[in-house]
Amino acid sequence: MIVITGATGALNGATAGHLLERIPADRIGVSVRDVAKAQPLADRGVRVRRGSYDDPAALLNSFEGAAQVLLVSSSDPHADQVPLHRTAIETAVKAGARRILYTSHQHAAPGSPFMPARVHAATEALLADSGVAWTSLRNGFYAHSLDWLLGPWRETGVIATPADGPVSWTDRGDEAEAAAVILARQRPFDGPVTLTADDAVTFSEIAEIASELTGRGIRRVVVDDDEWVAGQIAHGTPEVMARFTLGFFQAAREGRFAGTDSLLRDCLGRKPRTVRDLLTERVAA
Repeated sequence: MIVITGATGALNGATAGHLLERIPADRIGVSVRDVAKAQPLADRGVRVRRGSYDDPAALLNSFEGAAQVLLVSSSDPHADQVPLHRTAIETAVKAGARRILYTSHQHAAPGSPFMPARVHAATEALLADSGVAWTSLRNGFYAHSLDWLLGPWRETGVIATPADGPVSWTDRGDEAEAAAVILARQRPFDGPVTLTADDAVTFSEIAEIASELTGRGIRRVVVDDDEWVAGQIAHGTPEVMARFTLGFFQAAREGRFAGTDSLLRDCLGRKPRTVRDLLTERVAA
């Protein structure tokens, strides 16, 4: 059996859906906080059990019989995430899982200015010490994040943010499908693998694409880091969240998200979606 955590969320929920297209439902289980939200999966024959990283007993029950477990990373920026991930890993081992997969992030590293990258690096270290086979799915930066990172460019005609660098913006749906392919085929990936779109682009290049799609001149303006943080706070963003987001820009201009890899294309059997695809949808909406 393959057990997927967080299957009522956008990422692993989509992975569960794609997995249902590839293997029988009775070989799939999901571990979720709210069983009622997973009723559509239960209706399709998926085993649904309550499980939470902060409830080891329930988690162990939800992992029963799992040969593979796909752990979604905690999405709560206020939580102490690494201990929660440790609990999930130790529980999967206790349940007898032969392989643990984990939704990580491109360029997971202890020294990254981007806080989640540090969490992912620490979690990967726990996986390496777990004693079982493991695969870390280092997903490219999710392209839908551009909806808020670019700011109100459609109204202002300006993309005004801190300095950035090339980022291989990747569609979350593509990542979910690739995870299902890897789970279903049981491809022997050991350790971290990188799943990104084919190209990395800067905000200046995104401004050019947006200009072409809208027929308007969309300008890229670089804002000083502290000035940008102050502006975010003035518009109601808590300072801790503004500085959290600033970490993305700092990491991007260090080139930490610039790498690309062909594995996602190989898993999908097609070209991954692009930033142009995303902006085309947004402009048409």
